Amino acid sequence: MKIIIAFSLILPNLFFGQIKVSDDYKKIPDILDTVDYLYPFIVPDKDYAYWRVLSNDTDYEKAVIYESQAPDFMTINEPFPERGFFQKCIGNNCFSYILACKNERSVYFSSEQQLRDFIGTVDNLPEAILMAKTYGYSVDTSTRFTGAYKIEDRHISMYLMQSKGCPAVKESFFVKINRKNGKLEAKSNGIYAKDENCSPL
Repeated sequence: MKIIIAFSLILPNLFFGQIKVSDDYKKIPDILDTVDYLYPFIVPDKDYAYWRVLSNDTDYEKAVIYESQAPDFMTINEPFPERGFFQKCIGNNCFSYILACKNERSVYFSSEQQLRDFIGTVDNLPEAILMAKTYGYSVDTSTRFTGAYKIEDRHISMYLMQSKGCPAVKESFFVKINRKNGKLEAKSNGIYAKDENCSPL
């Protein structure tokens, strides 16, 4: 038993040493590991009079996560959809969606695919992180192999992570996103941690 425990403690350290992140990759800023801080950087693929990112909070004032500059005479105050993207629980304030105004009509974006369509071409790092988030990848800035990036003309490459199950198994991934069409390619670097403190939906 002692041998097994000792081996389980040594194994993660061996794993950390095996992942090599090239020196030309920069650390993802800590603030970008919070999804709500990514929305202001979205440059929509199409022209909208204005748009808002909201949660399904029953208090409309609290529901607004981000809104683009809107004309004073225009307001959007409609009921939220039944589902949205980044579902984190069941009930109130559990998912997000976008409500945009185009040609004086309201348009919903309430799924991961629709969020990708709204973003369109990937203009910057926050958009790339949002794109990756729609596929289940997220940022952990505590290590380079889960929180580093490189921006090139055609692609944005990142080291990100996925967390699955309970206890949560954390896995490092190399993710490459095509800036023109948003297509994502991913390659696993392996499991690097288990988090005992998890709470399933």
